[in-house]
Amino acid sequence: MGIFVVAGVSGNTGSVVAETLLAQGKSVRVVVRDAAKGDAWKARGAEVAVATLTDADALARAFAGADGVYVLAPPFSFAAEDPSADRPALFAGVTGALRKARPAHVVLLSSVGAQHAAGNGPIAALHAFEREIAATGVPATFLRAAYFMENWASSLGGALEANALYNALTADRKIPQVATRDIGTTAARLLLEPVASGTRVVELAGPADYSLDDVAATLSAVVGRSIPAVQVPIEGLKGALRGMGASAAVAELYGEMTDGINRGHVAFEHGAKALVRGPTTLETVLRSLLKR
Repeated sequence: MGIFVVAGVSGNTGSVVAETLLAQGKSVRVVVRDAAKGDAWKARGAEVAVATLTDADALARAFAGADGVYVLAPPFSFAAEDPSADRPALFAGVTGALRKARPAHVVLLSSVGAQHAAGNGPIAALHAFEREIAATGVPATFLRAAYFMENWASSLGGALEANALYNALTADRKIPQVATRDIGTTAARLLLEPVASGTRVVELAGPADYSLDDVAATLSAVVGRSIPAVQVPIEGLKGALRGMGASAAVAELYGEMTDGINRGHVAFEHGAKALVRGPTTLETVLRSLLKR
């Protein structure tokens, strides 16, 4: 029986990928930067490899003999003056390891809108990552996930305090959103259903699409009082992000992404792409975030 290698197990999606595969009796090797972070996984029966995503040699040893590998691009620092500065080393580390180890299949966590090289804020880096992984020749699946439902976590405290949910998304425009648990379980399934050659794109959303108004209505139902949505300008979003400690460059990227969502630029391709819908509702996620 082959082994499946999972990076990012300290995060919300990688941990679910590893948990799902272990629960199914699969052999799993987790990749951690610090050996101590692997102890809990070792206790659950996983192998542990210590490597950073920028170290192609160590990562290749972790990928060796794998039937499938799950990788993602860790988020850049909120305060980064140049958010793109660390991306080339990250891409080179992962693609170098793929070329050396030649695993049977790789699943990359990508994003809605990654078909575009520009106009999509931080997602442009995932467009480049997809292209570089495809160039390795290792069979690849690009899991283009929708807007994370958990992204609302940073807005909930302010919404409850102000009795209004402020956001720069178009108030009545429904967009695909997905729970991170559904990303993890879908990635695990895709690892077990590899492509033999070339690349495959899978688009992933939740059971329904939600607008800002829908999110506010769901939040209102969860907390038992009316919390209306208030759409703010993109410039207002950038200012709020700066106030939360974001660099000007990071605020600009998220402003561009939000504008791209509003314009329909950051959207699924559909067409020949496979659209998968996970089961977790927005209400379930909001209740979990609020512990209600």
